[in-house]
Amino acid sequence: MDKALTPARPGPRYAVAGSGAIASTGRNAPELYEALCAARSGLAPLRGFDADRFRARHAYEIDDRPGRDVPGRATAWLLEAIAEALASAGLGEDLSEIPVFVGTGLRELRSAELWWTEGAPFPARRLHFGPALAERFGAVETYTVNNACSASLYALALAADRLATGEQDVVVAAGVDSITASMFGLLDRVHAEPVDRVRPFDRNRRGVLMGDGAAAVVLRRTAERPLAWLRSVAVNCDAFHVTAPDGAGVAAAIERAHGLAGLDPAQIDLVFAHGTGTLLNDEVEAGALTKVFDVSTGQGPLVTAIKSMTGHTSGGSGLMSLVVAVETLRHGRIPPTVGLEEPVPDAEGLRFVTGEALRSDVRRVQVDAFGFGGVNAVAVLEKAGL
Repeated sequence: MDKALTPARPGPRYAVAGSGAIASTGRNAPELYEALCAARSGLAPLRGFDADRFRARHAYEIDDRPGRDVPGRATAWLLEAIAEALASAGLGEDLSEIPVFVGTGLRELRSAELWWTEGAPFPARRLHFGPALAERFGAVETYTVNNACSASLYALALAADRLATGEQDVVVAAGVDSITASMFGLLDRVHAEPVDRVRPFDRNRRGVLMGDGAAAVVLRRTAERPLAWLRSVAVNCDAFHVTAPDGAGVAAAIERAHGLAGLDPAQIDLVFAHGTGTLLNDEVEAGALTKVFDVSTGQGPLVTAIKSMTGHTSGGSGLMSLVVAVETLRHGRIPPTVGLEEPVPDAEGLRFVTGEALRSDVRRVQVDAFGFGGVNAVAVLEKAGL
C-alpha cells in the first residue's frame, strides 16, 4: 500500500499560542479577519509595476510603498507577522532559543528584480530571511521551505515535528511572499483570458491573481489558554505533474490529516479550501472534497476560500488561511467566498459560504494548501476548550 494512503495513528495536539498576519485587506490578524468577514476585497489597480505591459491590470497588493517600489518588503512583512504572533502568545522578541520555520515560494525575488532592472541596492545575503530574523529577534536557528503554494503548511509540519521530538517546547512557523513582475507576467500569459479577480470554484472563473502577504503562528507543546489546538498537519508529494494537481494525491493528504488527528470526516465542520480560481485546480480540489466527505445528504462541512479577497499569497497562503481559521474558531463567524455565484459541477453537494459571513459554532476546521509538483499539505485545527 502507498505510504500516503496508510492509515495514520492519532498524534498529539499542540497549542496555537499566538498568531499574526498582514495582507492587502488587513495589517494584523484581527483586522484581516474583520475585513474578510465584511467581504472586503484587497483587489485594486496594479501599483507595483507598469500595468501597460500586462493584460491583467489588477492585483491584491499591500499598499505600503513610499511612492515607487522598494526592495525588502517581503522580509519586513515576515518580521511584522512574527512580532505580532509573539506578542499574541505573550512572549518577548527573543528567538535565540526558539527555531523559526519559514515557508515561501519566491522569497525576495521582487527585490532581485528591482536590483537588476533599477539598480536598487540589495545585497545577496538578504535573499535569505535569516539575517533579518537574527537582527530583529536574535534568531539562531532558521529554516526556509520552498514548496510552492503549500510551503507555509510544510513549515508548520516541520515546526510541529520539532515539538513531537521533545527537543522544543515552543516553535514559530511563518510564511511570506510578495508579488513579482516575473510571476505576474507568467500567470498573465498562461490564462486564456485576462483575469479581473479571483473567483474560487465559480463556473465563470478565469484564473488566479497574486496577492502580497505574510502570516505566522507560535506553537507550544501545551498552553493554559491557547487560541486553538493544532490537531494535525499531513503532507505528501504525489509528483503527478509539474503543475497539474492530482485528485488522488489531494484526497490522500486530506484523509491522512484526519487520521493523524484521530477524527472522522464527519467531525470536520469547515474547510478553508485552497481555492485558487484556476480552471483545473478548483475542479480537482472540489472533486477530492466530495470524495472524502459525505456530501450526498447535504450534511458535509461548510467550505470557504479567502483567496477571493486576499488573492493568492503563494507560499504564505496556507498559513494565511490557518490564521483566519483560528479567528473563526474563536469568534464563530465564517468569511464568505466572494464572487462565487454558480459552483463548478465537481462541487455539487459542497456547502459553500457565500454572500456574507455566516455565524456558526465551528469546532474543527480543515485548512488546504496544494502546490506545483503535487506537494500537498492539509492541517486540522480544533476549538480551544474542547
